[in-house]
Amino acid sequence: MRFMLIPRPSTIEPTHSDVPFDEAVFIAQMKFNEEMHKAGVLIASEGLSPSPGAHVVFKDGKSTVKDGPYAETKELIGGFYVLEVKSKEEAIAWARRYPGGMGNDDVMEVRPLTGTGDIPPELVTLIEKVAPTWSQTFKKSS
Repeated sequence: MRFMLIPRPSTIEPTHSDVPFDEAVFIAQMKFNEEMHKAGVLIASEGLSPSPGAHVVFKDGKSTVKDGPYAETKELIGGFYVLEVKSKEEAIAWARRYPGGMGNDDVMEVRPLTGTGDIPPELVTLIEKVAPTWSQTFKKSS
């Protein structure tokens, strides 16, 4: 089963100027990454830049771009980890080992990712038909 772990800073907006760098916390986070990698459960991980991105909003068949995401939301994401584990409980166990981060990562969200077994067979067939190369990658990661 694949799960995404999403650290969310919930007390302050992280920017390079208002969150002091804590080398001990950074080292603990890198050791956490290394432990998951050595255990063979870490598929991918990335941090997200505190620089503002954008929202692309779709309405009535048209798209518009808004500055963001920080200007309009308090649900910030610090990054993500994708794990391949045997159960939700194992994903939670890894999430509980996270060393907390940079003074403001208060929540670690654990979300299951959709696998081919979660999709009705008729939709899997349709996916294979309209996205044949992507569907092969999708099947391998499920």
